[in-house]
Amino acid sequence: MRIFTVDSFTDQAFRGNPAAVCLLEAPATDAWMQAVAAEMRHSETAFVMGEEGSRHSLRWFTPAVEVALCGHATLATAHVLYSLGASGRLEFATRSGVLTTDQAGDGLIAMDFPAKRATAAEAPDGLVEALGVKPVWVGRSQFDLLVEVESAEAVRSAAPDFDRLAAVDTRGVIVTAPGDGTSADFVSRFFAPRAGVPEDPVTGSAHCVLSPYWSDKLGRDRLVGEQVSERGGTVRTTLRGDRVELAGHAVTIWSGELHI
Repeated sequence: MRIFTVDSFTDQAFRGNPAAVCLLEAPATDAWMQAVAAEMRHSETAFVMGEEGSRHSLRWFTPAVEVALCGHATLATAHVLYSLGASGRLEFATRSGVLTTDQAGDGLIAMDFPAKRATAAEAPDGLVEALGVKPVWVGRSQFDLLVEVESAEAVRSAAPDFDRLAAVDTRGVIVTAPGDGTSADFVSRFFAPRAGVPEDPVTGSAHCVLSPYWSDKLGRDRLVGEQVSERGGTVRTTLRGDRVELAGHAVTIWSGELHI
């Protein structure tokens, strides 16, 4: 079966967030998909299989666990399908319900995802010490903790203790701050050592939380987020009630055949 590596949320090779995309020819076992994801060693590997027409089933695995929502691997999957001849609206049946993608012009792919609002919460024991940054605000969404800090520079310079952070009861931790004069409205980084991903380069699902948070604070539905990891990437967000559109570019790095 065919397998690809795609850099998501970037229009440049070797930037953004790499994801593997495996085009299944028949249903596969959870153990087999987990083994492939561990072999690929990307933060997520997507497994997609056509059902009928433009409808597909889609699942995502880190090297360690299956996850319920992943933006960059969905973007990578749609990019692969469009490059193979698909067009227009695609539907994906996932653990987070039906997600859709569409071609948005200028090479952008737009994805319709659920908004995941964070509500104010006490910082869990060990969080501040593990992050090594002082929070301005802490909240909890369905999957992750959201931590606003005082500046974009504080986000960039954060150096978490991943062993200590893995002990905090959450899928991941989003650290964010307002943009600092670039084209971005806000910046962020995403740490998920508990899920086998110490730092994710660009995280679509985190922007399901960041979009409503910063839209409420800035008073605008359309925003640009920059994830300031070492690789970096850009996510364009549009809040629409309880849904959020995430848009970005993607670049295929290689494709081949999986023989096992």
